[in-house]
Amino acid sequence: MKIVVDAFGGDNAPLEIIKGAILAQQKFNIDICLTGSESIIKKVAKENNLDISNFSIVDTPDVIPVDQTPNDIMKEYSNSSMALGLKMVANDEADGFISAGNSGALCVGGTLMVKRLKGVKRPGFAPLLPTMNGKMFMIIDGGANLDARPEILRQFGVLGSLYMENVMKISSPRVALANVGTESHKGGDLQREAYALLKDSPINFIGNVESREISEGACDVYVCDGFTGNLILKNYEGVAKSVSKAVVNIFKKNIITKIGALFVYKDLIKFKESMNADIYGGAPILGIKKPVFKAHGSSNANAIFHAIRIMIDYINANVPQKIEESFNKIKEQQNG
Repeated sequence: MKIVVDAFGGDNAPLEIIKGAILAQQKFNIDICLTGSESIIKKVAKENNLDISNFSIVDTPDVIPVDQTPNDIMKEYSNSSMALGLKMVANDEADGFISAGNSGALCVGGTLMVKRLKGVKRPGFAPLLPTMNGKMFMIIDGGANLDARPEILRQFGVLGSLYMENVMKISSPRVALANVGTESHKGGDLQREAYALLKDSPINFIGNVESREISEGACDVYVCDGFTGNLILKNYEGVAKSVSKAVVNIFKKNIITKIGALFVYKDLIKFKESMNADIYGGAPILGIKKPVFKAHGSSNANAIFHAIRIMIDYINANVPQKIEESFNKIKEQQNG
């Protein structure tokens, strides 16, 4: 198995990317290729005593900036570290690609270079987030499609369900629609029409779920348009950080609270770990022909390691083929 990693994607590139890739190669014994400036990669590795002798490197000085227009990956940044990685996957030179770089560019490049699966109208960005009970749920779409039609949301429900069942090993994943109330008549035209389509889909659709319930594990797949999903995603991450910071500040308040912290230290560590999104690594762009994952822009070595770990499971589960088979069955039922 060969996985390509964008060494220059993300805030902590290339050092944390290299370190994470080394951890994954040592653990899983896979081939890893880094894309980016070969001279800089080797320089950083040498300065930090990192052995990258087992890595292959595809050299390019170009990196697409995070604030660059996504479509530019097909134009002036067609030789960037991200674009070259996508081309390798599209040309069957690798089994999967991971980048912590420009999210929009990765979605555009994945759609136009790697191509959509037959029957998929729009690929969805599908990040995983932790819940208060130590489990996780998926948001789809997390930002790839700011606008969506009801039939697109239906496809997102199917895509998310297949991923959670085959990769995360959740039996009959609970799929919910993001809405302002739980009743079937709530929301605008998009939500009401999507509700009817999801209810008639071959998934475990549990109806509408309000966003305040998702942190308690109310569903396994949370379906929404990309605009809504990205707002929820960023707000969720922001609140999690604020709560963690507030808890730490409480125990640092005075000598009494510091003593109290000693008695709950282990529980605090467990809580912090349970709310750490790094263990879910990367988010797949579901609906394209080959595995392409987006890691968080601030990913450290641990997050990159877990992104590679989950991608290995994704590849072994042959998710793209199962998505295509499922969509063919839906089409046959609709035509039958």
